[in-house]
Amino acid sequence: MCPSDCSKRLSKVVAYIGLGANLGDPVMTIESARSAVSRIADVRELAFSSLYRSTPMGPADQPDYVNAVMAVETTLAPLALLRELQIIETAYGRVRTGERWGPRTLDLDLLLYGDETIVSDVLTVPHPGIADREFVLYPLAEIAPDLDIPGRGPLADLVSKCPQRGLKVIEHA
Repeated sequence: MCPSDCSKRLSKVVAYIGLGANLGDPVMTIESARSAVSRIADVRELAFSSLYRSTPMGPADQPDYVNAVMAVETTLAPLALLRELQIIETAYGRVRTGERWGPRTLDLDLLLYGDETIVSDVLTVPHPGIADREFVLYPLAEIAPDLDIPGRGPLADLVSKCPQRGLKVIEHA
């Protein structure tokens, strides 16, 4: 088996990616980023949630976020997939300032990678905040309602314990 830091795996795995943006035209950004993720070599889109509007977790003096979750099938190793996601973020003007929960042109989070648990200096999977974030749990439940989150249990249980906090589906063309 290939170690998690090499570029390819021997078999396909399903990964879940959280998408978020709140600067510029976030709806257009998320839709465009979806296409960009689908164009990564060795990545194939399996499902994409509705778009959701959510209030920011961090400073209140920023616009609401637009969020979605995407399921992909890939043969990329976790760190290789993360690198590709960060390349896309940079192409969309993402600047990593170290500020947590600040405004973003685009945020792509590797939420889950198969049933693996990964803890390293650069990647933690499942995503550390997955169980508390309505803007992740509800879109994830929309596309994978029977999912079991490694170390956290059934997704349905997590959703039932997480209030929507103003999360709304965005109706768009």
